[in-house]
Amino acid sequence: MRCLVAIVDEGSFTDAALALGVSQAAVSRTLASLERALGVRLLRRTSREVTPTATGLRVVAHARRVLGEVADLVREATSGHTRVRIGYAWSALGRHTLAFQRRWGGTHPETDLQLVRVNSGTAGLAEGACDLAVVRRPLDDRRFDSAIVGLERRLCAMADDDPLARRRSVRLSDISGRTLLIDRRTGTTTTTELWPPDSRPSTEDTHDVDDWLTVISTGRRVGMTAESTANQYPRTGIVYRPVRDAEPIAVRLAWWRDDPHPATQTVIELLTALYRTG
Repeated sequence: MRCLVAIVDEGSFTDAALALGVSQAAVSRTLASLERALGVRLLRRTSREVTPTATGLRVVAHARRVLGEVADLVREATSGHTRVRIGYAWSALGRHTLAFQRRWGGTHPETDLQLVRVNSGTAGLAEGACDLAVVRRPLDDRRFDSAIVGLERRLCAMADDDPLARRRSVRLSDISGRTLLIDRRTGTTTTTELWPPDSRPSTEDTHDVDDWLTVISTGRRVGMTAESTANQYPRTGIVYRPVRDAEPIAVRLAWWRDDPHPATQTVIELLTALYRTG
């Protein structure tokens, strides 16, 4: 593909050979091999010029895209430290999200920060979508390591006309007779083990934060979540109330144990400072 693109860009086999640093014969053999593999003619060759066929034009366009992706792959493998991708499932860092982005940009402009939302139990870490992940439960997978960077209160989400909405806070016992919406796929922060075995609420599954909010707003269900959700997803018709007798949620930063990103410790320190001062 490099050979084909070089011939088209340079206009001749001779100039393509010079650009690629190989012999003209090698260019001819490579192009012939590609045409045999595809079973089509890609170039028209005369004594005066070389031009792509109609099929050749389409193949060249695809080849440029593939070569661009290969170049991105090489840059990622050899200098990927110029970027750090942080995955999250629902609510990133809540009210600290913007402060984190701005402080990172101000103190580490050489490393591009990208926040990536991935609805999975590892927030994209296992899927290769990110380098680090913000999670709110321990990861049992031994491939990953993690550190606690902060704590968040547990909140109960309910419709704004729910009887509990008139209170400043609620207790676990106030929710035990209700039905909790739970997103098991993303590693929910809600667990019925917060309640005694004989007074645990019933549960119903949901698959996305938007669906979770939509159902709760009807008043038919309630939800338990980290306070970061309230900051990231204020919604008309829904209120959040602290659950004052529920233990706080540990916010963790997770990474691949055998291949930590060089910025891992720096991210941990910045996030810990934000949660501590916040």
